[in-house]
Amino acid sequence: MNGMSSEPIILSGTDSDLPQAVAQGLSRYTGFREMARGGNGLLRSCFDPITGRTVAVKSLLPDAARDRGERRRLLREARVTAQLQHPNTVPVYDVGDDEKDGVYFVMKRISGENFFEILKRIARGDESTIAAFPLERRLEILADACQALAYAHARGVIHRDVKPENIWVGNFGEVILLDWGVAKVWGHADDNEPIRQSVLKPDSELESQMKTLTGGGQRPGTPLYMSPEQVDGSRSLDERTDIFSAGVCLYELLAIRETFRGANIDETFDNIKNKPPQPPSERSPDRNIPPRADEVVMRALQKRPGDRYQSMRELIAEIRSIE
Repeated sequence: MNGMSSEPIILSGTDSDLPQAVAQGLSRYTGFREMARGGNGLLRSCFDPITGRTVAVKSLLPDAARDRGERRRLLREARVTAQLQHPNTVPVYDVGDDEKDGVYFVMKRISGENFFEILKRIARGDESTIAAFPLERRLEILADACQALAYAHARGVIHRDVKPENIWVGNFGEVILLDWGVAKVWGHADDNEPIRQSVLKPDSELESQMKTLTGGGQRPGTPLYMSPEQVDGSRSLDERTDIFSAGVCLYELLAIRETFRGANIDETFDNIKNKPPQPPSERSPDRNIPPRADEVVMRALQKRPGDRYQSMRELIAEIRSIE
């Protein structure tokens, strides 16, 4: 869920007294405005009079607020996000259980947009975006997001939903990897269903979620970035599944084309599992993609985990070797 933006910071309020009584739960916050909603979640901005800052609050939609499974999932996301304290993750300020809205967590509100919106404008030939985000900058953005993944992997957490929509590019150069809602923690019982075709939305609904980078046809959402082992529904995933998904992101930022998109979900999954993609330089010969980039992306996208890069740090070093 995206939609984070910025508001002017008014420092004149820093000298005011604290409220006499601090309300509990979400009653502490004022000026709620909806930013985005998706699935069972709701993202809103609001003002915290204690700290004097505008923040973002993620909670459940009313129909899901009392569902035990959804509450557990959101609380788990909140705790995973809060414990991954890294420059490329969003800080969590508060986690609570409101009488009206149920489980929620409060985060830093950041300005900017998701990486996919940037890639879409490049695909449309927007000259200002192309100038602001040359290949070198696009590679830097992905490498920064991968730093968050390397940090998470070192702490036993796999993201499992790495995609440009979850990479937030701030107005001041910051890069934040968002949405740890389906993260897997090694050594813990997995509360999430394995992401496989049988638990996805119907094809007609899923394929209408997003347009393609180039604006033609429809774009399957998250399934486009799954690793072969995710498509198979494996429960023994490790960091190499995030490496594959990051490789798909790398392909997109190079070629400005989708890596595995088929005519439908079945064909997309078949491409992911069985068909090696065309090297980016061949897919988009007009993009002047260096040969080294082909080597890096094709290794990251190997079907067998053992044939890929074996750590995110290794992939980061390889991304930064592209010139």
